[in-house]
Amino acid sequence: MRAVDDLSFTVEPGQVTGFLGPNGAGKTTTLRMALGLINPDRGTTTFNGTPYAALTEPTRRVGAVLETAFHPARSGRNHLRVYCRAAGIPVSRADEVLDQVGLGPAGDRKAGGYSLGMRQRLGLATALLGDPAVLVLDEPANGLDPEGIQWLRGFLRHLAHDQGRTVLVSSHLLAEVEQTADRVVIVGAGKLVRQGSLAELRSGSAGSVLVRSPQKDALADLLRTTAGTSVVTTDGHPDGLTVTGLPVEEVGRRAFAGRIELHELRAHTSGLEEVYFQLTAGSEQYAAGRPGTATTGEEAA
Repeated sequence: MRAVDDLSFTVEPGQVTGFLGPNGAGKTTTLRMALGLINPDRGTTTFNGTPYAALTEPTRRVGAVLETAFHPARSGRNHLRVYCRAAGIPVSRADEVLDQVGLGPAGDRKAGGYSLGMRQRLGLATALLGDPAVLVLDEPANGLDPEGIQWLRGFLRHLAHDQGRTVLVSSHLLAEVEQTADRVVIVGAGKLVRQGSLAELRSGSAGSVLVRSPQKDALADLLRTTAGTSVVTTDGHPDGLTVTGLPVEEVGRRAFAGRIELHELRAHTSGLEEVYFQLTAGSEQYAAGRPGTATTGEEAA
């Protein structure tokens, strides 16, 4: 089984690009290949036309966080200074990036005593040492508390929008990606599923109309007279319907013509989570049953 199969996409400067897919979809493998840590059977990844291995002073061109590795007895500041010396960067840069990621007051503490969220910030600080134009981050929000996630969102958008950097972020936090990313690349089973702006992804998803009426059954019969129209009961609303195949204006017009009372009528725009699950259905490495359903040993085998 191929981990990544004929996958191709472009990440643009000045934007935050979310890299999404189920576990086992090939996201981390793709990032490792991009950074020269794994050699693909064929194909190349370039940064402004140059493969990572051929970059001069790569830490000044590309900053990456795939795993946060550190000596537990070394302070956060000294951890960064080691990387500065290895990359030929002034050690004063360590203090600058510590302040950038909010770890300045904890810079002299042993990194082994850092929380998971602090370790994530230390990894991000390491990636920023060379002041690179490109950032490649694998699950940078893991371990961050809500305040930290909000900070990270604003920080990444500042790096991309205000400073013109190229930011590629792999994440499973779909709601956060929806608030942070300008574009997304979705993969499944090692293949590209879809890429584009959030608006483009939503426009490609089937829209629907949500409507509530005390005459729900009569309205459903009226709307079903059009071929291609689907009408189903809305979960959690005994008087609600979800309508696909008709625009919201047409649903309202027909209800008015049929003298049917409406309590709610609105178009439903799919969020990233809904679009994501539509696009990746069937590509999960491990798919669980719905809550409350049992899986027999024979089915599990």
